[in-house]
Amino acid sequence: MIYTTLTRIRAQGPCSEGWTKLLRGLGKTSPDDEPLGFDAILRINGADDALWCLRAEPQHDRLWRMVAVRCARTVQHLMTDPRSLAALDVAERHANGNATDAELAAAWAAARAAAGAAAWAAARAAAMKRAGEILLSAVSS
Repeated sequence: MIYTTLTRIRAQGPCSEGWTKLLRGLGKTSPDDEPLGFDAILRINGADDALWCLRAEPQHDRLWRMVAVRCARTVQHLMTDPRSLAALDVAERHANGNATDAELAAAWAAARAAAGAAAWAAARAAAMKRAGEILLSAVSS
């Protein structure tokens, strides 16, 4: 099991809502150096906060990166843009020490652009659908 502490989490500047929830869930009022398993963070605060807390243990960075890639691979069938798939490959190579920080940054920038393009296309399609409905309503009246 991998552990962190409340002191190390606090040093990362957690949001007040998540921090308060974690303290309350542990029955504590302030940070301490008692070992805290990530399973407890996950149980109390959920996956988003547990993943965020991983930054408190940078010595396990490779493991965290591999977990992130593994999670993303479970939905890669939904990724239709090759830039997103390439970003996963680069992230995996980076976690294994086979890609540079610059390569990773470039891959993520490309993936963000792909996500932005997909979001724009979806918003445009929704707007055009609604415009068609409004037009149909206007001409049918």
